[in-house]
Amino acid sequence: MIFKLPEIDREETKKAVEAAFEKYRFYLLTIPEERLPKLTATYSLVPPTITNEFHSTTEDFAIKAVDYERERKEYIEWIMKAVNRLAPKEREIIIKRYLHEEELYDYEIYNEMGLSERRYYRQKARIFYKLAFLLKIEVYKSEEHPLI
Repeated sequence: MIFKLPEIDREETKKAVEAAFEKYRFYLLTIPEERLPKLTATYSLVPPTITNEFHSTTEDFAIKAVDYERERKEYIEWIMKAVNRLAPKEREIIIKRYLHEEELYDYEIYNEMGLSERRYYRQKARIFYKLAFLLKIEVYKSEEHPLI
């Protein structure tokens, strides 16, 4: 019996990590206006219907806002815990490229850090694999043949 480890899909794994960083950046923005509760009175000629609802739309929005805030906070902490497990130089690359408020380009980062372009991209690729495993978002190539 031969045990064969599944092969990682490099491109899809890279996309998954970049998508995680994009979501992280999105969560750093403020809560969108549509999540805020409505405080204006609404008038209608249609009589209200009696339902089993025990809370108002304002309460619904408040609940959604709290849930969204909790999700946002947990996601940001999840990303930061993974990034903090990297080596200091690796962490510096990721923070400058993906997590910093001001978005920098790769060439700006490797010039600032004194790295060659080739070394920078090799290191960045390794960092992506580490992060994919730390975040448990790695993508494997699908096998057409079952393991024997």
